[in-house]
Amino acid sequence: MIVAKKVRLAKEASKSLGVLSSAQKDQALEAMACALESNMSQIIEENQIDVRIAKENKRSKALIDRLVLNENRVKAMAQGLRVIKSLPDPVGEVISQWRRPNGLQIGQKRVPLGVVGIIYESRPNVTADAIGLCLKTGNAVVLRGSSEAIHSNKAIVKAMTEAAYSAGIPHGSVQLVEDTSRESVQELIKLNGLVDVVIPRGGAGLINTVVANATVPVIETGVGNCHVYVDGECNHDMAVDIVVNAKTQRPGVCNAAETLLVDKTIAAGILPRIVDKLKEMNVEIRGCEKTREIVPEVLPASSEDWSEEYLDYILAVKVVDGIDDAIDHINKYGSGHSEAIVTSNYFNAEKFLNYVDAAAVYVNTSTRFTDGFEYGFGAELGISTQKLHARGPMGLKELTTIKYIIRGQGQIRK
Repeated sequence: MIVAKKVRLAKEASKSLGVLSSAQKDQALEAMACALESNMSQIIEENQIDVRIAKENKRSKALIDRLVLNENRVKAMAQGLRVIKSLPDPVGEVISQWRRPNGLQIGQKRVPLGVVGIIYESRPNVTADAIGLCLKTGNAVVLRGSSEAIHSNKAIVKAMTEAAYSAGIPHGSVQLVEDTSRESVQELIKLNGLVDVVIPRGGAGLINTVVANATVPVIETGVGNCHVYVDGECNHDMAVDIVVNAKTQRPGVCNAAETLLVDKTIAAGILPRIVDKLKEMNVEIRGCEKTREIVPEVLPASSEDWSEEYLDYILAVKVVDGIDDAIDHINKYGSGHSEAIVTSNYFNAEKFLNYVDAAAVYVNTSTRFTDGFEYGFGAELGISTQKLHARGPMGLKELTTIKYIIRGQGQIRK
């Protein structure tokens, strides 16, 4: 019942929070950014406890990378809040307005969702992003992070809420569920009438559990079985650079590439180059039979590899019979997250853009750009892979809904 108590406090606070002025919210965002910077040493100290425990528990290198906070990452969190501050406030925006023949004036206006529940895994920067985005859009937020990041999350929330409340944000607008048991998730996702939407952000297990068990609305995010397709007509140097970046720049995140598809007409020439570069980065390659004929040291891929989100230094590789085969493979095995083609053929680029079913589709660039900050949103609450309400990076507008505003002069319906 502790979760329900926290959510009730958030619900009550949301009534006042939703009508705050943009100036009040922006003042709080600046105060929270300053608080992260002034409390940096305490936040990093608490984060080091989480990192030490993760290492003792022999957690993966990729998970530890997601968990670590250092001076640059804390500064980036503060900068993310300032970018959010600089963006237009969507709340109150009149999307459209029209007048009916009977004189009624009808308009659509953006309003907050209300209480947003965020269930996420070992990325403490999500804590700061979620608070900033939700408060800017007038939403109260209930955070349920993972046990791996609990010390970090508590330190971040303490610093940010003290600053926010001092700047006039209603008390109770930010709630951290410190109980990291499965029971707390089950309670949170069934609080109909209190929680307006839940956003799970993490691996497939977490997301599937929330989607299968929630009775409150869910925005599905995050699972990223992302592909890079190297077309038969492409700049080989560009292709090598994009594949290596998409896989290794930060492999433990949802927009990292998990599968490489290569056109059969260039596979013999380009695959050895790509594999050599990836091996320098300690990436394990799992390839189809044709891939292994070209590069025999590659491990054999199983059928399960085509659906896998590794979040690690592992890449599945398949030689395909042209762009149609690549598109079919992506639409069969992809998770609807981010997909890329490397090509110098305009028609193949357009075909890929039009026929691949994903939230973000790229031509001649890395899948790693699917990110709220990179898209100019300041931050995001996750990458929505569903098609209703929100799709792609969830920024400010995706955290609002619409309300119809109707003005009349005494009209009655006959």
